[in-house]
Amino acid sequence: MVLRKKDYPEIGEYVIATATRLQEHGVYVSLDEFDKGGYVPIGEVASTWVKNIKDFVKEGQKLVLKVIRIDDRKGHIDLSLRKVTEREKKEKLIQWKKTKKAEKLMENAAKALNVSYADAVRTVGIPLEDHFGDLYAALEAATTKGPKALTEARIPENWANALFESSKGHIETPMVQVTGIIQIKSPKPKGVEDIKSAIVSGVKAASSKDIRMDVTYVGAPKYRIEVTAKDYKTAEESMKKAAEVIVSKMGDAGGSSEFLR
Repeated sequence: MVLRKKDYPEIGEYVIATATRLQEHGVYVSLDEFDKGGYVPIGEVASTWVKNIKDFVKEGQKLVLKVIRIDDRKGHIDLSLRKVTEREKKEKLIQWKKTKKAEKLMENAAKALNVSYADAVRTVGIPLEDHFGDLYAALEAATTKGPKALTEARIPENWANALFESSKGHIETPMVQVTGIIQIKSPKPKGVEDIKSAIVSGVKAASSKDIRMDVTYVGAPKYRIEVTAKDYKTAEESMKKAAEVIVSKMGDAGGSSEFLR
């Protein structure tokens, strides 16, 4: 779903639809993201033989469908249910829910500024969509960096502040993940304990409530450091700090280690 509305979806696109009428040879649907209807032929309902469509689709049910044919002269859109995998269904539903949430938050910001929703779409919705790729990504940026993330995209300051206030507490801060490899060796009799102690110290020194760090054994002498944080800079700095502590601790214990990254 985009704010710059299109007349028709594209062939191969995944769309959200509502089943409106079940017939013996197919299902009529309305496309939630377009002012259009569509049709799912019985052969596109499931990969197995369909004896009764009601065993697969219920009237009023939300569906994720793939566009397989479009006749814009006749206004016909044919869709497939069987060609949508569980992963594709999940991804589309997540995207759709994020878009609906972002539009609602923009509507709340418009009300705070006493502006109509249509004006909000023209003034900030479409420009933000063009700049960030979609409105939800723009609000993620505002939640992470503050209103300046939107003013840098040439959004008026009053709108940037209103969108930021509307989004606070309603948009999950996106997380990023980085990984690195550290080699750890010890010739000492208690080498295994020394390695374990060094890793624990490194993780403890670099961890915080906003960071998740895992160190896993890859194969002698390599260990993988995996850091999840709110941004790449924080993740990289935390991984580097953990590696430095491990290297130092292993040196003190008579072993050796090297951060390969």
